[in-house]
Amino acid sequence: MRGERYIRSLNDGRTVWLEGKRVENIPEHPAFKGTLTTIRGLFDTLDDPDTRDRAGYRVEGREHYAHSSFLVPYTREQLAQRSRSFAYWSAQTHGMMSRLSDYARSVVTGWYAARSQLRSLDPHFEHKITAYYEQARDNDLFLTTAIIDPQIDRSRNLDDKRIAERFLHVVRETEDGIVVRGAKMIATGAPYTHDFVISSFLKFESKDRGHAHVLIVPANSPGLHIVCREPFADHREQNHPLSAKFDEMDAVLFFDDVLVPWERVLLYGDPDKVLTLRANKTANALAYHQNVVRYTAKLEFVTGVAFAVAEAIGVTGFLHVQEKLGELLTQIGVIQALAIASETKAKPDEAGVLVPDLASIDTARNIGTKFYPRAIEILQQIGGGGFVQTPSGVEDFYGPISELMHRYFEGASISAEKKVQLFKLAWDLIGSPLGARHELYERFYAGDPVRGYANQYLGFDRQSLTEPVWKLLKETSKRGTTLA
Repeated sequence: MRGERYIRSLNDGRTVWLEGKRVENIPEHPAFKGTLTTIRGLFDTLDDPDTRDRAGYRVEGREHYAHSSFLVPYTREQLAQRSRSFAYWSAQTHGMMSRLSDYARSVVTGWYAARSQLRSLDPHFEHKITAYYEQARDNDLFLTTAIIDPQIDRSRNLDDKRIAERFLHVVRETEDGIVVRGAKMIATGAPYTHDFVISSFLKFESKDRGHAHVLIVPANSPGLHIVCREPFADHREQNHPLSAKFDEMDAVLFFDDVLVPWERVLLYGDPDKVLTLRANKTANALAYHQNVVRYTAKLEFVTGVAFAVAEAIGVTGFLHVQEKLGELLTQIGVIQALAIASETKAKPDEAGVLVPDLASIDTARNIGTKFYPRAIEILQQIGGGGFVQTPSGVEDFYGPISELMHRYFEGASISAEKKVQLFKLAWDLIGSPLGARHELYERFYAGDPVRGYANQYLGFDRQSLTEPVWKLLKETSKRGTTLA
């Protein structure tokens, strides 16, 4: 099964740092083991005849099934297949794992799909992206992105040498490739990815050509250091059911003179061309579409937990609780509708690739930065003080005070033991380190939310909305003149 092959592939000499020590065995380390068990199971769905058509598609002319994030959609059915695969993997993880490789894979697939449009950026781009796309697809490569520059002094720019030296830049060119130095953040899934898709959000000037690049960097590259945050994984699954399975590790990448082979240098040295590639509509729409589908699954999960908590403590009959639960359903409906709209309004690009509607996707991503924190707030309000009254473990149900535990922790509709299990699950969402990380993530994963809303305004055809206003005023003015 390819899940086991994936697990074995991670001990490839990569340099991963956790709590001051280099991790020697990635799959067996307790910080990663639970998460990798989850990912291994997802990879195995592509080998199971009962699930492979939900998670993947059969590559034309071959027996190989690839994940549908690699599927280039030319038809409505192919676009729907991509959506179903995102929804399937997201349902298996309750939307709690946002970087299961399907996002970064979709970026690569989008560049590959638009290769004929993008060949003007570099004469070698089409060959490079085709070769890499096929390699990633046929070898089930796990991919993630690292596009944020280190948070040193946001009041300064690259004119400050201290900043320029720390942002990822080329220090020299060789026959084999370019050598880069600097740092990148935030690389979710970094310890167990195969390759990093590297770029930057910055709009570089021509003088900053050494910082302008789009690269694909192997995780085991000599000189690349993967520095992990504090792990939130917890082996006590009964007490932390989400943290035990779904802790996506985040990391900062240190590039200490890393050689990137020319075949992995998609673009380099031209800021305008790098911006053009980053702004490619086909790639962005295919990737961001995955964001929205995954987000729907997460909202559904939080809503399910809120419903269960409300029923467990007998508050579903109160009007103010019903209002809050209805608000959660409204959130789901809005994001689902926007996902459907993005697919329904999809249009072919120049190469005939069916591209989801970016306006609908941008709306979902922007409003989503407010939905999730509100959903967590509602869950907190429904459970209230019950979340901090939950016992330290379920072991007390089998100890000397077992009878008292069953008496005083009993719920309105469920046993005391089930109620405690439910509240521990809810606490993992709202009060654990994992839960806090997820709220932060949903606020900022799509970038600066203020800039996101502003960009949606700046990119909109504003005249289509203002023209009817001026037309009405003009007609009113004419009628007023006639009456006079």
